[in-house]
Amino acid sequence: MTEPEPERRRRRPPLSCTLCRRRKLRCSRESPCSNCVKSRSGNCIYDNYAPHPRDRTAEHALGGPYLEPHYSTPPGSATSILPCHTSRSPPKAASSATVPAADKQSSQEIESLRSQIRQLEEQLAKATRTSSRPTASTSDSNIEAVSSRISGTFYVQHEDRSTGESQAIPRCVTHKTRVFGQSHWITGFALVRNLITIFEPYVRDENSRISLLMEKSKSLARSIKSRRSPKWPSPPVNQLPPKDVADELVDRYLRTSETIYRILHVPTFKKDYEAYWVSQTEPNTAFLVQLKLVLAIGATTYDEHFSLRPSAMKWVYEAQTWISEPGFKHRLNLQYLQTHILLLLAREAVDVSPDLVWISAGSLLRTAMYMGLHKDPKRLPKTTMFTTEMRRRLWNTIIELSLQLSLTSGGPPLISLDTFDAEPPGNFDDEQIANEDAIPKPEAEFTQTSTAIAIRKTFPARLAVAKFLNDPGSHGTYRETLRHDNELRTAYKALLKTFQGYKSNPGPRPSEFEMDVVSLFINRFLLSLHTPFFAPAMHEAAYAFSRKVIIETSLKIWRAVYSSSTSMNFHTYSDASSDRNYLSRLAVCASGFFRIVAMQASVHIVTEVIEELQEEDTLGPGLVRQDLLSILDETKDWSWQCIEAGETSIKGYFLACLLAAQVEGLMQGLSTDDLAEFLINILIKAEERCIPALEEMAARYRTESTADGPEHTPSTTQSQLLEDWDLAMSDALFDFNAIEPINWAFNESSQGTQLFC
Repeated sequence: MTEPEPERRRRRPPLSCTLCRRRKLRCSRESPCSNCVKSRSGNCIYDNYAPHPRDRTAEHALGGPYLEPHYSTPPGSATSILPCHTSRSPPKAASSATVPAADKQSSQEIESLRSQIRQLEEQLAKATRTSSRPTASTSDSNIEAVSSRISGTFYVQHEDRSTGESQAIPRCVTHKTRVFGQSHWITGFALVRNLITIFEPYVRDENSRISLLMEKSKSLARSIKSRRSPKWPSPPVNQLPPKDVADELVDRYLRTSETIYRILHVPTFKKDYEAYWVSQTEPNTAFLVQLKLVLAIGATTYDEHFSLRPSAMKWVYEAQTWISEPGFKHRLNLQYLQTHILLLLAREAVDVSPDLVWISAGSLLRTAMYMGLHKDPKRLPKTTMFTTEMRRRLWNTIIELSLQLSLTSGGPPLISLDTFDAEPPGNFDDEQIANEDAIPKPEAEFTQTSTAIAIRKTFPARLAVAKFLNDPGSHGTYRETLRHDNELRTAYKALLKTFQGYKSNPGPRPSEFEMDVVSLFINRFLLSLHTPFFAPAMHEAAYAFSRKVIIETSLKIWRAVYSSSTSMNFHTYSDASSDRNYLSRLAVCASGFFRIVAMQASVHIVTEVIEELQEEDTLGPGLVRQDLLSILDETKDWSWQCIEAGETSIKGYFLACLLAAQVEGLMQGLSTDDLAEFLINILIKAEERCIPALEEMAARYRTESTADGPEHTPSTTQSQLLEDWDLAMSDALFDFNAIEPINWAFNESSQGTQLFC
């Protein structure tokens, strides 16, 4: 007699996704589940298991049709928890007594599940109201949504895994109506995301001291900004500062920006400038606007506090008003292009919507192409030597500005090497091109145009980097990154060799400012090229080279742009140290490129220190570099100099203080809770230091605006003029209702800083 087969237990359909079952993790049963979101492993899959044959037999024994279970939707959703209401045939073979009992038990279970669902929904709604939304992935698995009350909501698109990268590399960032490519500084600010997590709970309480101080500083910044902004429109008026002040501003412009971007024919400009002061007639408006833009750019290096900022902003507003007037056709000439280029430089330096300068650069580029500057003059009707060289110089400057602004804004360059055939400018001094039979000087001999020519030789390598980072169709593999790195370094070595030749020859030589800025340009491209791999390099040895490049390049940049407050306090350009300190003043007083690159370098350095401290806990002591530790205090000092120079956004100083405090807390071995409390106390102290500075700035400007003294004509005395000129720069701070993403560290208008873009 055979023994009956033991009854097998019915196999329950799996409710977890395949990854969680394989790793034996608790699955949240969402789509995708929380574990799949954290691991970024691709699609979250729920298997469809068919029931055991005995289950199907039992179903038919009850006389009802078999309903195939479906789990393509995650079981955690409401549709998977609630029972199916598909009608079933009345039982035919089972006893009538057992079925009602089973139905009653099933009904009780359904009610219990519904009650649990209601409780969970209430808890979820309550949690959503009191806390920020967590990081999650959208329906497209390579787009990550990053949300918090401080930084707003950003969508970070990571590189597709099909490219073969082992880590999620940020490709671009979207916020509201703006999309930022890889070269934009915001793509690297995931490095400080943990700071947001630490102190965000403290700013949710609107009555907390930290929130009240933030609101007060924000109110002061708005007040200063509203009083500082000139009226719009602002038609150009014949009013300039005293001649001694104007002379120094013009000289500072010629020693800085004009040496890098060849825009003006200096002898012609100086001749018209001197004629302005002796002429009794009304000056030419086009020249007056051009002159005011030169003064505005020169004002950024006039003193360490940018005391001429209000006047510089007014000059920029007047130029923007003039250039926006109708009647565009008759302005298609070289002087108009010169003024347009100066306006872009002035807007970025003086903080007049610098984050939108890239858009205006596109208009300038197309205007130049419409005038045929992209074609070499040899392929056009014959013109004079002067016109030929000025066209080449201006086209060279326009494409250089377009490339640099593309890198800063995170937008595609919108230009390629096959869209123009204009040759680089000749190696002439300005006086030479007035002669028709002028012959360019040897390449090894330094002239007023040599720096621009040397930079142009690196243009193809830098353009390839900008396209690689920001073009939508580009796929940023690490192999390609290393190839671009090699090409850029090769071009840089040739550039350094050229400048070494200039310095070894007798006669004119490039200034320290020119050499520092040229190196800064190249290092900025290297920094942008490797930044997407900096965070992954902390945990992935394959990207260790990028980590090394980032730190070395950041150190070079920081040493070039940072000077202590005492070393910056020079008054006249005749001092020996003043030439190099022009760059330091631009990093403090000017907005845009110079300040952004300084901020990026400092954040990378401090992040490296934090990572080394964390590695020290794991691998042992002795890993933290002392040369990096010294930059912590320098970063705070630099950020404070920016506020003293009129920056009303104190978020850059906040960030510097928080990063330095995090390093100090890690060195003290503080626990997570103690570190959070320590950071909050540091943040409150930073705010308490900034509030009086903003109040003093607001009071000073309120007094000056009440006096309402107009800008003076050339006959006005210097003391009367400077009463109106001691102002500052501003920006929005923490806006807990509608925060702008790029406002966290600096401000919207200084291509500022919120946290993640």
